[in-house]
Amino acid sequence: MQIAGLNNQRVRQHNRRTIMALIWRYKRLSKSQLAQHTGLSIPAISKILDELVADNKLAHSSENLSTRGMNSGHYQIPDEGPLILCMNVSPTSIESQLIDGRMSPLGDFTWTEVNARTPEALLQAIEGLWQQQRKRWPGQRINLALGIHGQVDTATGVSQIMPQAPWKKPIEIKYLLEEKLGITVMVDNDCVMLALAEKWQNPANRDDFCVINVDYGIGSSFVINGQVYRGTLNGSGQIGHTIFDRDGVACACGRYGCLETVASLSALKKQARLWLKSQPGSLSLDPDTLTSLQLLDAWRQGDVNIQRWADEAANAIGLTLYNLLNVLNINQIWFYGRSCAFGERWLQTINRQIGFTPFDQGDAVRNRQTEIAFGGLTRQQQIIGIGYLFVEDARRQADGNLPHSGKFTSP
Repeated sequence: MQIAGLNNQRVRQHNRRTIMALIWRYKRLSKSQLAQHTGLSIPAISKILDELVADNKLAHSSENLSTRGMNSGHYQIPDEGPLILCMNVSPTSIESQLIDGRMSPLGDFTWTEVNARTPEALLQAIEGLWQQQRKRWPGQRINLALGIHGQVDTATGVSQIMPQAPWKKPIEIKYLLEEKLGITVMVDNDCVMLALAEKWQNPANRDDFCVINVDYGIGSSFVINGQVYRGTLNGSGQIGHTIFDRDGVACACGRYGCLETVASLSALKKQARLWLKSQPGSLSLDPDTLTSLQLLDAWRQGDVNIQRWADEAANAIGLTLYNLLNVLNINQIWFYGRSCAFGERWLQTINRQIGFTPFDQGDAVRNRQTEIAFGGLTRQQQIIGIGYLFVEDARRQADGNLPHSGKFTSP
């Protein structure tokens, strides 16, 4: 196999994309800050920045970011360009946040109850929220970035399987909305939305990390070598359908004993309902109308049964993660979802099951040891994450076949 080297032009292209990625992440950077991040010289940085400004990829502002020494202002993404309406879409609700071309929020973050009984009703709800923003921003193009619950074919923009939906057929979300609205629509899984949010908005992340969403189901997304890993059939991240108990109960996927049937919030609610029906009057809760909020409130109030079930769920997640860490050696994991409300006790139980990995031994790797924690991004930041599909798409188009070394080089 022949491996092509990098000539001066390709090195410059690589450095251009590196600078663009840094400005997407940090919003505004000066020449000296870019030099510090990349290791390139100020003259090399200046030449590339001049090219990017001439190509209208970047805009220069005379505003200084530092009061010390000489300063030539800063660089940022230009003001012009389409807005993006970011959405987290499920059959029961839609969370949305409008952002500008710099990935900065415009207006308020909103939560809208949907309760869609058909695919057509869900599409109408998405369109309705888009039309509201269009009225607020007349004449402005507004593209859509959609984080969809369940399995998504990112190449075609088709929602293949949507949990909690009354329907079972695929929905051509991208095609149908683009045809009707005349805009660009990007679609991916809601856990990929969280991974993109962490990748672009948390500078402490390493090149390899995982986000896990523990809610009514359990999903995950992996970032490997700085890239979201989806798999050829878009099936990556289905940690909730890892078999935990071969003799367990049936899962919605058709198999038995999946992690979701033991450790998800919906599994805990089912367990609580069955117990309440067998012990009438034991708690002031109606098993037929029990909600996730009531379950969490009972846990906070010290109900021993619910605390025990939550601990058992955390044990199951921890054991599953131990196997995952040994296979992939991803040692930075962020938890999101409503189950995080179970707090530090729940997280510590997960950590105890993991204990350590075979890769966490010795001083040489101490600064890379396994880190498992609650994600620190706000819900607004999480929803904005899906908007970075447009940034990633632009980078892919620019990258072509350029090798990704992960290092900076001088032209």
